[in-house]
Amino acid sequence: MPVNRPLFLVACGCIFLLQACATTTTPEAVVPVEEAPAQETRAPVKLTLNLPEKPADATACTPPPAVDRTFLEKGFNNLAAGDYREAVNYFRRYQRLESSSGADWEASIAVAYVKMIPQSPYYNWRTARESYLRLMRKPPAAGVQLHEQIVLMRDMLAILSGLHVNINDLQSENAALTEALEKREEALRRLRELMLGQKEAIP
Repeated sequence: MPVNRPLFLVACGCIFLLQACATTTTPEAVVPVEEAPAQETRAPVKLTLNLPEKPADATACTPPPAVDRTFLEKGFNNLAAGDYREAVNYFRRYQRLESSSGADWEASIAVAYVKMIPQSPYYNWRTARESYLRLMRKPPAAGVQLHEQIVLMRDMLAILSGLHVNINDLQSENAALTEALEKREEALRRLRELMLGQKEAIP
C-alpha cells in the first residue's frame, strides 16, 4: 500500500516537534530554599558596677543646719524680767539672723505672746489673736523641733485668745444691758413725772 508522502512528512514533523519540546521544556529543578536559622534569644547581660548605693532620699542623710537660739533665749530672759521692749528686740533679731522657716515661726509666736500681755507696751489682743490664727494656719514643716518655751507660748496664746473673745462678748452684752437699763430708768422717770403732774392738776 503506497504511503501518502504529505502525510508522512507531517507525521515526521510532529515527531521532531515533540522531541524538541521534550528537551526544551524540561521543568527546572526546584531548589529548596533553606530557612535562615532562628536567632537565639539571649538574655540581656547585666553589668554590675561597684558604685556606692545612693539612698532614696539623698537629703535624708544631710543633717539640718543647727539653729542658734541665743537671741531667742535672751528674749525669754528679758520677758521674765518684765522688759518687754528688749524681749521683742531679741525676738526680732533672732528672726532676722536665722533664715529657717521654723525660726521665723518661733519668733512670730513669741512676739504675738508679748502683744497678748496687758502690761506690755505692745498690748493689742486682737492683733495678737490674728497673728496666732495666721500662724496656726501655716504651722512649721513636719520634723521641725520647736523650742519648749515656744510650745508653751503657743498653747497659752490659744487659751488667752479664747478668754479675750469671751470677755469681749460679755462686755458687749453688758454694754447692751446697761443701755437697755438706762432706757428703762428714763422711761420710768418720765412716767413718774407724768403721774405727778396729773395729780397736781386734779383739784
